[in-house]
Order: sequence, then C-alpha cells, then structure tokens
Amino acid sequence: MINGNGYPKKFLIIGHSSLITIIFVRFLIIIPAHNEEDNLSFTLDSLQQQSSKDFKVVVVNDGSVDRTPEIIRKYTKTDSRFETINLQKSGHQPGSKVVHAFKNGLRTQSLDEFDIICKFDADIILPENYLAAVETAFANNPEYGLVGGLLYIEKEGNWIYEGNSNKHHVRGPMKAYRKECFMQIGGLRETLGWDNIDSILLENLGWKEVVLPELHVKLIKVKGADYTIRPADYYGRYFYFLGLNRFLAYIASSKEAMKSKSPSFFFDMINSYENCRSKKLELKITKEEQKAVNDQRWRMLKKKWLKM
Repeated sequence: MINGNGYPKKFLIIGHSSLITIIFVRFLIIIPAHNEEDNLSFTLDSLQQQSSKDFKVVVVNDGSVDRTPEIIRKYTKTDSRFETINLQKSGHQPGSKVVHAFKNGLRTQSLDEFDIICKFDADIILPENYLAAVETAFANNPEYGLVGGLLYIEKEGNWIYEGNSNKHHVRGPMKAYRKECFMQIGGLRETLGWDNIDSILLENLGWKEVVLPELHVKLIKVKGADYTIRPADYYGRYFYFLGLNRFLAYIASSKEAMKSKSPSFFFDMINSYENCRSKKLELKITKEEQKAVNDQRWRMLKKKWLKM
C-alpha cells in the first residue's frame, strides 16, 4: 500500500484470536527554526535517512534573517513530505517563543491524518532508527504517551551524554507524543517550563513518559547560548510559570543554590519569583493543572529528600 507521498505505508497488524486490527502509523513533525543555517540541514538530512518513511515535516521559519529559508526550500522542492511556513520574528524568550512557532506549524495540518505528534529542534541529528523505535514503543505499550531518546553533545571530538536532566525525562528538542495523549493534555503551553508541564500533566492523566536510552540524539548547538536572561532570574521565572507555590519554589531555589554554592543565588531566584507573583503574571495552566504540578513536586520532595 502506498501513501500520498509515494512511499509504502507502514502499518501494524495486531491479532487477537480471530480478530485482526490494522493500525496505520504516521508522524507529524514540527520543527521551529530561527537562524539555523549552520544546523538545519543536518536535522533534515537525518529525517530523510530514517528507516520509517511515513511522516510529514513542517519547518516553521520564525523570522530568520540568515540562509534558513533557502535551506528549507532545498527540501520542500525535492521532497513532498517537507513543508514550511514563515512567521515574523517573535520575542526571544525561552519556552514561549518555540512553542508559539510550534503551534503555528501545527495549525496548518489536520491532526486526523496523524498518529504521533513530534516537536523537534532544528539543531539535532537523529539516528536512522529513531522514528521506527518510537513507533514500536508506542505500538507495544498503549500506556506510553511521550517517548524520546537521550541528548548527546560533542566534546573534544567525542559525543557524550549531555547530562542536563535526568535520564527519565524526554528533553524538549526531541519530543514524540501519542496523538491521544497530546490532545488530552491540551497540547503545549506557550510558557517557560512547557517541557516539564507536559510531562506532569500527562502522568497525572495516567500516561507514561518514557526515555529509550539506546536512541542517541546529537545536539549540535548547546542551548542557552542565545539567551541574555540571568540564570537566577531564569530559575525564578521558571518556578513561577511552572505554577509552584511559594513553599515549593523556595525549596527548589535552595536546591539550585546548593548546586552553585552561592547564597546570593538563592536570594536572586527568590526575588525573581516574588517579582512575578507581585505582578500576577498570567499562568498558562489552569488551577487544576497547577494543583497537579504542585502535588507531583511534593511527591518528589517526600521521596527524594524526606525518604517518605
């Protein structure tokens, strides 16, 4: 069977006694890109080299002023699976900018045509079996809602594990959601902390977030290099927009301060958090979702710190 792109349509056959169910699997991949002329071709090449061919890619050109649009055209002209849209450059704020671009790309597609929704960055290199492994994980585990690999960065000529998060959390550059899960959590939120909010909400709804450690994703550009926001200010804002109450925000700030061995870092984070509270900045989660976030953080605190 051939899909609309001219590639054999991949499907799974699941047999239960005399009942046979045929499940068609198709990926929708949204890639926000801003001034990625040095990296984007590596990402798109790695997608073309995937063993699983049934996917559509929407590259969202977010106001690039370099050769990013030209690079995108090389793929859209020769491969019908690649599309693009162009946006005006939005404010460069961690979290909200990339999700804003992602949502604009998502709106151009009918989700009824897809089974797995992916948010990928424009500066990663995927192993050839990435999509196939994600597809298999979802097919064999109906409780999986979010699946991804591990990030690796280049250091002194070697690719090493990035280590910027725990190995049970799917990082923002390579998220793959089961569509039903993605819809139930209400999609992604245009806010700092979006890539933790999604994990908490899906687990609160009974889905599982799973990392496949054998999938090594190369991160070409180290994150954070473009942001001018101070680290302490970043963390304070992050804890606020994540929806943490004051007690948990202070606990989280003390943990980060201990890592940096700087008491002043703690007070700077607290000042940033309290500044957001005093301004009553809008949260992108509901009261019920905020409660789910705090409940999850409290469970983590009891488990790791209080050994309860």
